[in-house]
Formats: sequence, C-alpha cells, structure tokens
Amino acid sequence: MNRPRITPSIVPNMFTAMNMFCGFVSIVNASSGEYIYAAWLIIIAAIFDTLDGWMARLTKSSSALGVQLDSLSDLVSFGVAPAYLIYRIYLIDFNATGIIISSLLMIAGGFRLARFNVQLVGFDKTFFTGLPIPSSAITVATFIIAFYEKQRGFNPSALVFIIPMVLILSFLMVSRVRYDTLPHFNKKEFKEKPYFYFAPIVIAVVIIFFPLKWVLFILFVLMILFGIFRYIYNLLSSKKLT
Repeated sequence: MNRPRITPSIVPNMFTAMNMFCGFVSIVNASSGEYIYAAWLIIIAAIFDTLDGWMARLTKSSSALGVQLDSLSDLVSFGVAPAYLIYRIYLIDFNATGIIISSLLMIAGGFRLARFNVQLVGFDKTFFTGLPIPSSAITVATFIIAFYEKQRGFNPSALVFIIPMVLILSFLMVSRVRYDTLPHFNKKEFKEKPYFYFAPIVIAVVIIFFPLKWVLFILFVLMILFGIFRYIYNLLSSKKLT
C-alpha cells in the first residue's frame, strides 16, 4: 500500500492557502460592513503571500504549480477583495458606474498576474513590470485604515481621492513602470540598489511626523511615486542619448 508522500512544496502552499482564506474572509467582513477588519485582512493576506515565497526559496520547492496557485490566491485577496471593499464602502453610491470603477482593481490585477505568469523565467526576479497587485491592494487597505472611521465614515477631504486612486492603481498594474522586488540585503544588491538602504530613514521620518495609522499608506504612496519618477527619469535619459 502506497503511503501519501509529503513533499516540501506543501509548506509554501499552506501559506498560499492562508493568503486565499484571508481574502475570502475580507470579502465576508466587507459584506457585513466591517470595513476596517476587511482592510486588515488584506494586509494579513499580503504577509502570507510574502511568507509563501520565502518558504518556497527556503525549502527549494518553487514550482510552476506553486506559481499558478499563488496567482489564483492573489486574484482573490488582492483583486476581488479590495475591489469589493472599495465598492461597498463608497462606490456603491455611484450605482453602475461604481461597479465598473471598482471592478478595475480586479480586472487590471487579473491582467497583471497573467502577464507575470507568461513572462516568468525562473522563480527569482529583480523587478516587476507594472505595480504588483499586492502593493495595489495594500494601498487601498491602508487608505481605508487611515481615513475611515466606523462611526463617522470617511474624512470628507479623503473622498475626492478615492476614484483617482482606483484609476491610477489600475493603470499602474498594467503599465510598463518597473517596481523592485523585496530586498535580499546582500553586497551585490547594495551596489545595484543603494536606495533600499535609505528606507529605514524614510520610515523613521514618516513615523515621527505622521499619525501611526497613516504610516503604511504614506510608505506605499512613496514607493509608488518613486517607481513613477524613476520611470520618467529613465525615459527622458534614454531620449537624450538618442
């Protein structure tokens, strides 16, 4: 009788499953009006998403199956969940227009993941083409955590940013703007990307000058803006050379 064979890939796949589960529970909470909990669950899903990649490298169990499973999980947790959350919390008031706008986070995220899968060569990348879908989802989630209160709703000054934020994030996911992968903290990377090592200074400044609940949102906005400005700078530099 053959016993079930437990392979090392089960470890990262369990983290991937937890990522998907958190995305589902986020949707459940959003449908019940627990928007802050729903936003935090998206962030927790992102933590599991990071851990599954680390565990895959640690156990040397990266596989094509794992890549596909990870993308399916990401579409739930970072595509469907934030799209539904932003719809229920605000865009529901815009009827059909609100449905279309909020769905862009899911649709653009789906295209982003599909492009990543077909372009993937090996399992370690130095950069992403287009804003990664977890970064988009975390930006939405941290925006809600920063500016929404259960009793009062959104700060009125924050409402004007919601639709532009959704449109910009959706566009960036399918754009050619490059974003760096998480740092590996080695000598080679220090030479190629020294700006990574200024991140603790930036984080410290943000923590000192802004309310704690704004910190994550501001850091992700800065990361997104850095990618845009770097892309524009490289584009202008290449035109000068030609």
